[in-house]
Amino acid sequence: MSLDVRPIDASEFPEWLRSLKTGFLVQPVVADEDVADRLPHYDLSRTYAAFDRGRIVATFRSFEQSLSTVGGARLAADAVTGVSVAPTHRRRGLLSRMMAGDLAAAKERGDACATLIAAEYPIYGRFGFGPASSLIEWAVDVTRTGLDRRWSGPSAEDGGGRIELADGAEIRKEGPALHRRFAGLRAGVTDRDARGWDIGTGVSYQAEPWTEPFYAVYRNDAGEAEGYVAYVADAKWNDGKQPQNTLTVRDLFGVTPAAERALWRYVCSIDWIVKVRTGYRAPDDILPLLLPDPRAAQVLTHADMLWLRILDVPKVFEPRTYAAEGTLVLDVKDAAGFAGGRYRLDASPEGGACTPVTTAPDLVLDVAELGRLALGDESAERLVALGRIEEATAGAAARADLLLRTPRRPWSMDIF
Repeated sequence: MSLDVRPIDASEFPEWLRSLKTGFLVQPVVADEDVADRLPHYDLSRTYAAFDRGRIVATFRSFEQSLSTVGGARLAADAVTGVSVAPTHRRRGLLSRMMAGDLAAAKERGDACATLIAAEYPIYGRFGFGPASSLIEWAVDVTRTGLDRRWSGPSAEDGGGRIELADGAEIRKEGPALHRRFAGLRAGVTDRDARGWDIGTGVSYQAEPWTEPFYAVYRNDAGEAEGYVAYVADAKWNDGKQPQNTLTVRDLFGVTPAAERALWRYVCSIDWIVKVRTGYRAPDDILPLLLPDPRAAQVLTHADMLWLRILDVPKVFEPRTYAAEGTLVLDVKDAAGFAGGRYRLDASPEGGACTPVTTAPDLVLDVAELGRLALGDESAERLVALGRIEEATAGAAARADLLLRTPRRPWSMDIF
């Protein structure tokens, strides 16, 4: 029997949520409050389901997103999320059908790319997605850091600013502008709308029990906010009546190095805290080297984060900036037909021009591998060594790395 794939209507949304929870092995109970909170924010024309005799057996949705690229420009992205297939209906092409329809619509809208956070690594390469950023989480043994535990505020090396405790309302007021500034400094940052800040500060309905975090803001000597941290802590004591508490960072970023240094020193100096879990960070975060003993930070997780699917090569490569001047001809293979072709990239620190050409290529690569390179995180020479890129012109991979790679690695802060 043919399975119907189509956008859902509002009456089908509770069942769509239940099917999604089932696919992610989350308790398949849908509260009326959850439906009421989410439904107004979902574009149902981009919320797909597969139906088998009236029952939803697969889910998929996308939404409008803005993604920062190298140099601070923003790319219009089709953010893919809520992807699930019931265990009774795997290997029937349902994801392929939903993905094909969504990407075709995104291409028609003029989106530069599509993005997602992959629950499983092997799934999305066949749709042209490549991992464009990665993450690390550390556990810091505070007692071994070598930091002066008597520290009680930012020092002159931290810009002479100050740390102030705050609440959720202040973060909702100050946070959005700070986040926009940060996105202008680092590639890979997805936008946060007002709802995102509401969810992150406990205003919106929470499917899981909410624990109110502590908030602290770094302000420079002029009183301007330059960064903030949100964190929670447990309350554990050993049998010797000694505190053994763990602090877990929920969110931390600074728009200046001074703010970033001060915020990390702050969370590593709070009384009773013996361990800090950093949450997901950029793989080149300053934290380990900020510590007098970097070995106090042990890696808990090191994995891929944001996956990028290029839909329009010029729209992705023209807005970004480049480390040097140079030219590359890229022969891009795309089985789906969205971004395939041969393109000449004329790069400079001020920006780039990317135009279709018929001249001989320097590099031949699949669109998924181009997605790995687009935000500056991956090495073209490494991909050549792996056999994933063909170097048609000697030295082209090294030239690509000189042009495309970035001093700071892209960081995608949010799971969506």
